[in-house]
Amino acid sequence: MDGMQTSGWLRRDGDAVAAPTVGQVVREYRLAGGTNQAVVADALGITQQFLSQVEKGTRKATLEQRQGFARVLGIPPEELGIAGRAHRRAGADDTPAVATSRGRWRVQRNWLNHHRDDLARLATAWYPDEHRLPRTSLITRDGWMPAAPMDLDSVCLELDEGPQLAEITGAEGETAPVRPLRVPGLAFETYSAAVKHLDPPQLFESRPSYRYLGGTVTSGALGFGLASYFDKLDVSEALAHELAAACLAHPTADVSALRGSLPFRELIGDPFDPARRAIIPAITTLTIRLRRFPAPPSFLLHWRDPSRVATAAGVYDVIPAGEFQPSSMGLWDRRNDFSLWRNMVREYSEEVLGHPEHDGTRSVPIDYANWSFYQQLSAARAQGKVTAHLLGFGLDALTLAATLLTVVVIDDDVFDEIFGTMVQFNEEGEVVSIGDGRAADGVPFTEESVTRMLEAEPMAAPGAACLALAWQHRHSLIS
Repeated sequence: MDGMQTSGWLRRDGDAVAAPTVGQVVREYRLAGGTNQAVVADALGITQQFLSQVEKGTRKATLEQRQGFARVLGIPPEELGIAGRAHRRAGADDTPAVATSRGRWRVQRNWLNHHRDDLARLATAWYPDEHRLPRTSLITRDGWMPAAPMDLDSVCLELDEGPQLAEITGAEGETAPVRPLRVPGLAFETYSAAVKHLDPPQLFESRPSYRYLGGTVTSGALGFGLASYFDKLDVSEALAHELAAACLAHPTADVSALRGSLPFRELIGDPFDPARRAIIPAITTLTIRLRRFPAPPSFLLHWRDPSRVATAAGVYDVIPAGEFQPSSMGLWDRRNDFSLWRNMVREYSEEVLGHPEHDGTRSVPIDYANWSFYQQLSAARAQGKVTAHLLGFGLDALTLAATLLTVVVIDDDVFDEIFGTMVQFNEEGEVVSIGDGRAADGVPFTEESVTRMLEAEPMAAPGAACLALAWQHRHSLIS
């Protein structure tokens, strides 16, 4: 399970600017509280000069001094590197059995997040050849993958807001090995509960999501109901963790050797059956920018930071990508946001432009008719300067998480006008570039780059599928 090594041609700056230093955190909290250096220094028994040097980063604070900063300035200890978000103080529940169970779980999950690409390729072999999408670790079924890209508006969506049951929820006994102990003799009830308490990423909330109920892409009709994001996570991440744990215990390059070691995956049965489990799709969009001649078209590429996301962590993906879900918990948003295009535009606003206003915290419906960004992008689409297509529907072989695969092609002048202020860093990771290029320049959409991404870089299955399918249909998409 060594996997291919990243060749270094993609540039990521995240390590250089990732977390603020202790001094930066202290200075921000001190200024926010309106406290001067002399007062803080006096309270801690240090000199003002020493505090100034800590804030500037020229002196290091000891553990005791960081604890003092936390106490005096009210700084959460984890922001000073002296307590993890998931760790409680030692107590009666922290018996050796609980500590061992949790420690083993953390090691396995950390290993999972560093080997997702290899594990996904291994998991693909679990499923029949006819379900596999070439050059990727995505699996699909008849009717989910059209012969050619379909215009986004040619697919009709129907929403049933009634209650929907699922035969498998992730709380079955088969998932017990991947749910560590919460207290002596009692495991966490779900996988998401374990993540929340032991390894929570920055983004971790269970919002309402649209659940696939039936229909096919090729028929032009897809039916959906309602579920929650954790309904997906409790199954998908448990499946991935189970395979990672099995590979750690029994290293192998042959998935057939793991038969009998993956009880939860075997319990799932038909991965495409929407009654068996809650199939809750994301929407992954490949954004292709038509550069001015002679520059080739380019595509936007994203690195998913393991400290920020709960799924598809530590790999590259195309951007934007997000859950197909209402913009808030408001009942009025269920139908107001029930649109592939509206969902995609919200993700462009959040992930590419860094605007947080549609992150689920709103209390009123989004007024799409008067949202300038939405109208601007939709007008460009109506003029043919932006095209949006559905490439297909598939499941990541590792997690069985579903994704609607889409591609948006944007003229260069429109891209500059609409996305000229795009961000490099967002809440889920970093938009990467090549060499000295800007994030907005993207990666060349050439055979060399596509092949390199599909064969030599760790890439999320949906993003790889979008890239492979778009390259296959490049002549119809780019004309």
